[in-house]
Amino acid sequence: MGCFGFLKAMMVVFNGIIFLAGAAILGVGIWVKVDSGSILSFLGKIENAPAELSQLLNVGYLLIAIGALLLVIGFLGCCGAVKESKCMLLLFFIIVLVVFIAEVAGAVVILVFRPLADELFTKFGEAAVKNIRKDYGGNPDVTGLWNSTMNTLQCCGFYNSSDFVGSPYYEKYDQQFPPQCCPGLVGPCNQSVADNDTTITGCFPKIKQLIDENTSVIVGVALGIAALEICAMAVAMILYCRIKSRGD
Repeated sequence: MGCFGFLKAMMVVFNGIIFLAGAAILGVGIWVKVDSGSILSFLGKIENAPAELSQLLNVGYLLIAIGALLLVIGFLGCCGAVKESKCMLLLFFIIVLVVFIAEVAGAVVILVFRPLADELFTKFGEAAVKNIRKDYGGNPDVTGLWNSTMNTLQCCGFYNSSDFVGSPYYEKYDQQFPPQCCPGLVGPCNQSVADNDTTITGCFPKIKQLIDENTSVIVGVALGIAALEICAMAVAMILYCRIKSRGD
């Protein structure tokens, strides 16, 4: 009974955390769909962007779906353990198993189709550079979105400062680059100054660098989640079998 009670308590605590995480993700998903000034609208404003990127505009729906799924999982796990409901525990086990299989399948797909992802990023980069050279400094919405992105990531352009050559801003300010390309500089930011500043890079290389530097963390988190899912399924099945054998 001591082990059975411990497993019940762990099941309640673990799924309580899942329930709260699901509520948070659901809230973020709803906020993304409501917030028209988010980065999603930025992607939508880039002309000639690859058609595949239109799917990223549905990330809000994805977050809502993930949040709702976590809410259901957390509810079934908590109530199933507290009420010792075999039906809820079995549903919990099945849902977590389906999610685990989907994650494994998704990882395989990412590994197999990684070259296609690289090609997609190349196409998107070309479209982003064209967007900068056409509208930066001329279109207030595009200019504001790029400035916000560069300020947040502390980067310059999509690839580098040369992305701004020929842009309305570049022509208007006598071949000068945005101040984000020359951080800490009081004077004008021209080509030579921007090229000599090795502390600033493009937004795409900056994001790629962040991902590369945290690859081990990402892999560790993924493996940790997989291990937690396996443990959750094992505990749910143990409780299910114990409840059944007790003739509940």
